[in-house]
Amino acid sequence: MKKELVEKINRLKQEKKAVILAHCYQRPEIDEVADFVGDSLFLSRKAAETDCEIIIFAGVYFMAETAKILSPNKKVLLPNLSAGCLMADMINLEKIRLFKSKHPGIPVVCYINSTAEVKTECDICATSANAVNIVKSLNSDKVLFVPDRNLGSYVQSKLKDVEVINYDGCCPIHNNLTENDIILAKKDNQKAKVLVHPECSKNVLDLADFIGSTTGIMNYVKNSDEKEYIIVTEIGVTQRLRRDYPNKKFIHISNKAICESMKLITLEDIYNSLINETFEINVPDNIIKSAYKPIERMINLN
Repeated sequence: MKKELVEKINRLKQEKKAVILAHCYQRPEIDEVADFVGDSLFLSRKAAETDCEIIIFAGVYFMAETAKILSPNKKVLLPNLSAGCLMADMINLEKIRLFKSKHPGIPVVCYINSTAEVKTECDICATSANAVNIVKSLNSDKVLFVPDRNLGSYVQSKLKDVEVINYDGCCPIHNNLTENDIILAKKDNQKAKVLVHPECSKNVLDLADFIGSTTGIMNYVKNSDEKEYIIVTEIGVTQRLRRDYPNKKFIHISNKAICESMKLITLEDIYNSLINETFEINVPDNIIKSAYKPIERMINLN
């Protein structure tokens, strides 16, 4: 049944000139129909480079919005409208304007994991991979960082001459992981390298052998001769690493590190999305224009 569904989806996407994007936190079987797998901005940029007419984003709402911002003339579909992001929901237009009003005249760095509306109020975007370099590039002694306080604090630890003023938001999945989770994982896996996503708290980051984005963690494993790893991020990364490197051992940090929202989209959802061209993500032209500027500024610096 699954094989038939995969074949139907692959046939349909050819007929409809569609491209399917899968974030690394998605169910691993989604990769079987995906044209690109990776972090959210990477996916949106790859889709923009293609001549496709339809973008199916197996991810969450803000990711589909970003794809629309970078490909305004393409139809962007999110197979399940319930797929949202708890961190992105912690800030909105009213809240970011209030935050800015309390710290006037300070440049605003916006984590890519945010809505299109929030991006319109920011000077430049950043990813978990480039946040340190982006903040450094502003040559400002103070910056506002939204919405992830943990990523902002990580940036602060790397840039001693910059005061990073963080909005009080976070990814609950990463934020709920503790140093005790790592200590317990290490107990039976003393030789394992601890690979941590910077959305985790400082106490967790302090125990890391490597801190990096989703792609950064996966590339670390790819380029390392080590055989054992404790993966301190969402379970989708651990699942893909186990699949791709069967001769290495991967310890998933905790059952707490599962984003239920990222697991909502199924192969059936993708099939239905292709058939019915649902659910389309539309972003008003004025928001696309304003939200594109901080993304473009970031891209031009890389």
